[in-house]
Amino acid sequence: MAYHGLLHKYGSLLDLPTHTRPVSLLEGDTPLIPALNLAREMGGGFELFIKFEGLNPTGSFKDRGMTAAVSEALGRGATTVICASTGNTAASAAAYAARAGLKSIVLIPQGKVAAGKLAGALAYGAQVIQVDGSFDDALSLVALISEKHSICLVNSINPYRIEGQKTAAFEICDTLGSAPDWLCLPVGNAGNITSYWAGFKQYDELKSTGLPRVLGVQAAGAAPLVLGHPVDRPETVATAICIGRPARGEQALQAAEESRGRIIAATDEQILDMQRTLARLEGIWVEPASAAGLAGLAAEVGAARLEVRAKRIVAVCTGHGLKDPDIVTREMSSPKIVPPKLDALEEAIL
Repeated sequence: MAYHGLLHKYGSLLDLPTHTRPVSLLEGDTPLIPALNLAREMGGGFELFIKFEGLNPTGSFKDRGMTAAVSEALGRGATTVICASTGNTAASAAAYAARAGLKSIVLIPQGKVAAGKLAGALAYGAQVIQVDGSFDDALSLVALISEKHSICLVNSINPYRIEGQKTAAFEICDTLGSAPDWLCLPVGNAGNITSYWAGFKQYDELKSTGLPRVLGVQAAGAAPLVLGHPVDRPETVATAICIGRPARGEQALQAAEESRGRIIAATDEQILDMQRTLARLEGIWVEPASAAGLAGLAAEVGAARLEVRAKRIVAVCTGHGLKDPDIVTREMSSPKIVPPKLDALEEAIL
């Protein structure tokens, strides 16, 4: 039986060097789930689909870019990969490095990474180092050390990450038969919004699939693209997008402008409320940052700033809820305890 990942399926459309040696965990092919209940909750009159990237092998969209970046690194003889991360990149880089037989080094901002993500990086064998600073400080460090030593940087400033992540746009068009009217997604370091826009443009040139308008959503406490200047001390419960200096910020703004879309901010309260609502109405549990795109969409629709009648909308949910379960568990009360008797159970639930 043959097993193939994204580089086999879409490799001919990706700008990868000939020396690339595919390293795959069968990433991609994530579902596009109709969200009928949530669409009704927002007022109805449009089709809403969730591109659930939390069903990639390490639980986030990062696997799409990492299969390309690590495959290129392996092919040119690299022995070590390195990244700065708020969590998802760390787990993905470590997993693909392990698959390829490479060493992985991860720098994380001290105290700013969800336990579920850090556990993944450790489980896959990464050397994890905490930086007494922000994600942006960590990214500066890994960029400097990768220039000085033969260590492959696999953050989204690596162009092959963008190539791999374009495949999500291809999959959406393949499933729907065309591009949606709107694409909503979280924006942190801005590699994903850059990738999606590049993918949609490429597919439109090849297959005339059309182009979506793009709604990028940052967390209000980490919204440099909305504010128009860097944020030195970003703060948000949505740790995956807690970034004050996006590496691909200019490309993100360009994607929004070219698509006739925009980049907005959602508060932590709106993000957490959407995380709970999505789970309650659709049975889809995502990490807080993943709910940002939908939170922004709901706010725009509710304030009549976005006309969605008869439109088809895709919201990208970037990571699984298991990445950051503490957000849920620390707010819950202890489950009720009953004795092992039928009448006690009846009293409790009926």
